[in-house]
Amino acid sequence: MGDIFTSEKRSEVMKAIKSKNTKTTEMKMISIFKELGIKGWRRTYPLIGKPDFVFPKQRIVVFVDGCFWHGHNCRNVTPKINADFWNKKHEYNVAHDAEVTNQLINKGWKVIRIWECELKNKNREVLMKKLLGLLE
Repeated sequence: MGDIFTSEKRSEVMKAIKSKNTKTTEMKMISIFKELGIKGWRRTYPLIGKPDFVFPKQRIVVFVDGCFWHGHNCRNVTPKINADFWNKKHEYNVAHDAEVTNQLINKGWKVIRIWECELKNKNREVLMKKLLGLLE
């Protein structure tokens, strides 16, 4: 079935969608922080890239990136409809994430990027390695 909108209208509709309702990954991360006794994090801290969690005293930021939206290769899923659009979207997001990471590092922040799939129990070891800096 084809799209009911023109490409211009679809672009307008998609641009209007703002990042929100990422609570499941963020709540999972909060429960992991609590489980590990990690304290001192803040949310909605005014930094470039809008990190999910900021540890101001340690100058550490944590992003919990959705695998689909940020181009992680764990799922290898690209929609067949409008594949060019989605490939460009993923490429843009990956480049933007890299730029945000570089800017924060240049300002003296340590950046931790956690993939959504790493919040699963089977990937616990990978997650723990990334969180080592917060456990000290």
